[in-house]
Amino acid sequence: MKTRILLIFVLLTFSALFLPFEQAKAQSSDIIDDISSLLRSSNTKEISKHFASTLELTILSEEDVYSKVQAEQILKDFFNKHNPSSVKIIHRLVSNPGYRFGVALITTDKGEFRTSFSMKDNGGKFLITEMHIEYNKD
Repeated sequence: MKTRILLIFVLLTFSALFLPFEQAKAQSSDIIDDISSLLRSSNTKEISKHFASTLELTILSEEDVYSKVQAEQILKDFFNKHNPSSVKIIHRLVSNPGYRFGVALITTDKGEFRTSFSMKDNGGKFLITEMHIEYNKD
């Protein structure tokens, strides 16, 4: 009986220790999926909710640090010229608890674009600090 109780205690302890890690891992994957989905729908209003107050934005050959509002407008302009038809995540980095990185291929009516975005944890919410959109060279 004591062995059974000890075994149950050990299992519950390990579950309690590893559950937060699994939940964090699931949440971290979700933010990359969420951003990719928003890119697919070209929903710049919702994407900008994930922007830091300032971010480094590179679209094709234009690169600068912009405010959240400016970056939203520039991204909106890009999507007005390049209507997305699909988005495929090709890389994600979720191993660091305070940092996320995703790379997606955006297929548009005018070609395919490689898009990368870096996010940092800001009080429990990941915010995009860098976003790069360039022609896919592959």
